[in-house]
Amino acid sequence: MGYYDDHVTQKRTRKEKSFGKVVFAAVTGGVVGALGIVAMLPVLLDWGFYMDNNETGAAESTPMSVETNSVVQTDQVEYEKIQTNITNAVENVSEAVVGVVNIQSGGNSLFDPRGGQGDQEAGTGSGVVYKKENGKAYIVTNAHVIDGASKVEVSLVDGTRVEAEVVGSDALTDLAVLTVDDANIKQVATFGDSDAITLGEPVIAIGNPLGLEFFGSVTQGIISGKERIIPVDIDQNGQPDWEADVIQTDAAINPGNSGGALVNLRGEVIGINSMKIAQSRVEGIGFAIPIRAVQPIIEDLEKHKEVQRPFMGVGLASLSDVPLEAQRSTLKLPEEVKSGIVVTGVEPTSPADKAGLKQYDVIVKLDDQEIKDALGLRKFLYSQKNIGDTMKVTYYRDGKLEETEMKLVKQMF
Repeated sequence: MGYYDDHVTQKRTRKEKSFGKVVFAAVTGGVVGALGIVAMLPVLLDWGFYMDNNETGAAESTPMSVETNSVVQTDQVEYEKIQTNITNAVENVSEAVVGVVNIQSGGNSLFDPRGGQGDQEAGTGSGVVYKKENGKAYIVTNAHVIDGASKVEVSLVDGTRVEAEVVGSDALTDLAVLTVDDANIKQVATFGDSDAITLGEPVIAIGNPLGLEFFGSVTQGIISGKERIIPVDIDQNGQPDWEADVIQTDAAINPGNSGGALVNLRGEVIGINSMKIAQSRVEGIGFAIPIRAVQPIIEDLEKHKEVQRPFMGVGLASLSDVPLEAQRSTLKLPEEVKSGIVVTGVEPTSPADKAGLKQYDVIVKLDDQEIKDALGLRKFLYSQKNIGDTMKVTYYRDGKLEETEMKLVKQMF
């Protein structure tokens, strides 16, 4: 039995012998050819076969022509004039996106270890100029961007900073309206139709991530989800106070982008960037408030400096938060009742007071629509009813099912 190496060696030896013969023949032929050319050189010179290095003929001009043509083609490409749908969209709205600076009063107390420090920047965000009217430019931003501010300034695209007036804000929807003098405002954004968006549609986020140092940053992504419902805990008590209806996108939205624009490829603002899921294991999940939801809120803020909502005048707690023993002994609920809202208090002279509701009543329906928790009650009240409407309330008291009606009034603060 042999090895593969033995066969390789034998074949290599035979090839080396034949290769030597080829090399010998090639060398011999080359020598003979060279001697022949030397012998014919005088005859060739007589016939005029002579090349002058200084002569410019067709043989030299052809390569130069090819090289020149190549250079001309490259110069014809002017990259600074390249236009795309994205660059056009950004151009349509970028100067309408501004910086919003939250300025808060510093500690001026004698006992403040920091001493009196005057006004200080507490944070920055973004805003969108959506209207110019009567010498003022109107800007929409997030309510949390200006929360706690003693003064608000707006930074424009040219770096100019102007003082802004807070027209109004609404914590529930996280929206606020500011005004500035419109003298330096060159561009106003156009609102698009957020109901017409489609999954996978390209979008652009414009804002100021991490502060004014990155003013006007542009990121690109797609519509990842429509009509996402995100619970919002405004008072930080661990219970959701509202459910935000938002657009999901994978366009990068970072701190400082809040209040900025989510833009379609037509250059229309379809959402106001609001939040992202900030977890180490999560990437590319950001949210924007759809313009459909933004417009009625900013209209209310312009007219009334607040969002006017109907008011019942009751304190609320979801039945699921009440221990089972208390549900049976204090509320005296039948066993089949599994959800509802417990009235924890009634404000004097309020619609609930006038309708006869009392502490520990358990509301289970509004206008014959089942209400399962406090969040559901707010959603129904704020989206289905208006100030001045009459609303039927179905509730349990001492284990008995009862009904009443109340006339809703403007929410009191």
